[in-house]
Amino acid sequence: MLAQVKTLFLKEFTLEWRNRYALNGILLYVISTVFVCYLSFRNVVSVPVWNALFWIIMLFASINAVGRSFIQERKGRLLYYYSIASPQAFLLAKMAYNSLLMLVITFLAYAIYGGMVGDLVQDHFMFSMALVLGSTGFSLILTLMSAIASKTENNMSLMAILSFPVQLPFLITLIKLSKNAVDGLDPSVSYGLITVLALIIVIVLTLSYILFPYLWRD
Repeated sequence: MLAQVKTLFLKEFTLEWRNRYALNGILLYVISTVFVCYLSFRNVVSVPVWNALFWIIMLFASINAVGRSFIQERKGRLLYYYSIASPQAFLLAKMAYNSLLMLVITFLAYAIYGGMVGDLVQDHFMFSMALVLGSTGFSLILTLMSAIASKTENNMSLMAILSFPVQLPFLITLIKLSKNAVDGLDPSVSYGLITVLALIIVIVLTLSYILFPYLWRD
């Protein structure tokens, strides 16, 4: 199965490198949104607003980047994938690629955001951990919801509705973790939040691995 995952991952990477629609479009969205925030707030951004605003931008960026993961696939192409790969390999390849894409976008967005609005982070290591957990969690949750929503006609609307109950607690916990990093609190204060985020990621990954074959057969 690892060989199938690797092949499908390279396929996703090759298609994106050839077109670069997702990466270029999301970077344009991030730059324009951050620039609007810069013009609106200037130097009056408080730490809670700075932190929450960054993650709200990243949430919508992840929806645009990952939300169409399954929705944009044509039925004929999906039928071809069904005949050459296992459902678990197909899903893991999608999740791995989307996680990598979101990781790149998140760190680039942080650099742009910090450069324009200002970098208020005091504990960069802990904030980097929040970036990794956040980008991974967003991508895994939205990949699964995109797979479910792709089976319906109103797929984008359904994906947003389905992902909301999972994204909301994840986002709130993520904001708390990154707020601790911005304030420069002792890392031990954040261990519980890191555990919660990691558990959500593991649960989503496990449920996806178990449930996706049933979607695959539909």
